[in-house]
Amino acid sequence: MAPASTDKSRARSTRGAVFVATGILLSRLAGLVRLQVFAHYFGLRSDAADAFNAAFRIPNFLQNLFGEGALSASFIPVYASLVARGERKEADRVAGAVGALLALVVAVLVIVGILVTPVLIAAIAPGFSGDKRTLTVQLVRILFPGAGLLVLSAWCLGVLNSHHRFLLSYTAPVMWNAAMIGTLVAFGAGSSLPRLAMLLAWGSVAGSFVQFMVQVPAVLRLAPDMRFALDLASAHVRTVARNFIPVFISRGVVQVSAYIDALLASLLPTGAVTGIANAQLLYTLPVSLFGMSIAAAELPSMSGAAHEDAEGRERLRHRLDDGLRRIAFFVVPSAMAFLALGDVLVAALLQSGRFEHADAVYVWGILAGSSVGLLASTLGRLYSSTYYALRDTRTPLRFAVIRVTLTTVLGYLFAIPLPRLLGIDQSWGAAGLTSSAGIAGWVEMLLLRQTMNARIGKTGLPASYVAKLWTAAAAGAAGAWAVKLAIPVLPPALAAVLIIGPYGLLFFAVTFALRIPEASIAFNRFVRR
Repeated sequence: MAPASTDKSRARSTRGAVFVATGILLSRLAGLVRLQVFAHYFGLRSDAADAFNAAFRIPNFLQNLFGEGALSASFIPVYASLVARGERKEADRVAGAVGALLALVVAVLVIVGILVTPVLIAAIAPGFSGDKRTLTVQLVRILFPGAGLLVLSAWCLGVLNSHHRFLLSYTAPVMWNAAMIGTLVAFGAGSSLPRLAMLLAWGSVAGSFVQFMVQVPAVLRLAPDMRFALDLASAHVRTVARNFIPVFISRGVVQVSAYIDALLASLLPTGAVTGIANAQLLYTLPVSLFGMSIAAAELPSMSGAAHEDAEGRERLRHRLDDGLRRIAFFVVPSAMAFLALGDVLVAALLQSGRFEHADAVYVWGILAGSSVGLLASTLGRLYSSTYYALRDTRTPLRFAVIRVTLTTVLGYLFAIPLPRLLGIDQSWGAAGLTSSAGIAGWVEMLLLRQTMNARIGKTGLPASYVAKLWTAAAAGAAGAWAVKLAIPVLPPALAAVLIIGPYGLLFFAVTFALRIPEASIAFNRFVRR
């Protein structure tokens, strides 16, 4: 039987995961509303939509490199360990020094990024030319400072998460989305698409500032002795910097993969860049909601308790296996829904204004490709967090390099030669890009699991458990398709309710019948609420 302290820690981690999931859900719902409003005004196959989505990715390179992932892996393990040991003043000193160093580096990179934007466009979106390229350059230069503010917001998240204050940090992006939604509603009807794209970029910067500022008061309350000053003499700060470098490279490798995808998409017909962006927002919802929430909630607890002795390895193994089961229970039905019912979901969310039904079918194809690696991506997040808790940032880096290499090679083959070989429209190469990334994601996750098993003992999902989940999801999809074929043509939102509802009910009914424990846990938690 697990000790009382272990049960208490697990309960705290579960509550943390719920708070993270709640915050992510709210921010992702706001993101979906933003996507819906954007699709209404821009449609799918417009130069302005492609330009904005391409521009949006370029400064986000900065945010993703320095932001939540890298800071979570390097800063939280050190800072959370100090907090867990009661060394609050030293923890505050480390937080202030890391914040100051991060602000300095990001400020320099933002300035350099603005100056070299034309070079970035030529390297990342070579398929853009003329007015489309000019608009993209202008948008990137506006968006860069906002990306810098989002990096500082991720530093706030690191402080808050280390104190197990998850809700505010993961809800803050609602402000950023709200600013962009407000900009679209205020100026969408009376502006040309290029001008609206420019206004939306400024709205994004304003939202980034608000997202950062709403977290600052809570950070200052939790770290009252924090002072912003460069302090490289601290051994703890040097540890953060030392751990940051391989994670930074790892994130950079992943971002290189994303930008290779963007480069290849820019060579495809108009609409591919925007189609991938639309599908990505839907695809990352379960990744963030289930994979990130559990991984983020576990990391501070793992960091404070992880040891290389037998007891520490056993504790990590149980935590990891428990988290993997929770993730799979929700991600498997999400993947099946994207694969079998993606047109219903996309139409309900985006089919309005300039966004037509044919566009929804196109995004469904891209989303179906993404579903190939959905489970692997979410499980891989938790495995990576376990490595980070053990202060091992280099092993995930090695496997990230392998994944990116595979994504690059397969992405090119699936996006460019394969559609020609099959004699289909070249625009469907976008679905080839997402499916190739999914295959590479499986390779990475299996390598992470294999190496972790050699370190702490056997981990992973039992084959029987996974088979039961896919059986339940398939049963739900069959029932949903029966409803889809039986009902008349209805407005997309109403059709989604009538089709997706039975899918969810059938999935839970079958998991209950198969006696999957997570089904009972989810039901009991819902009833208590």
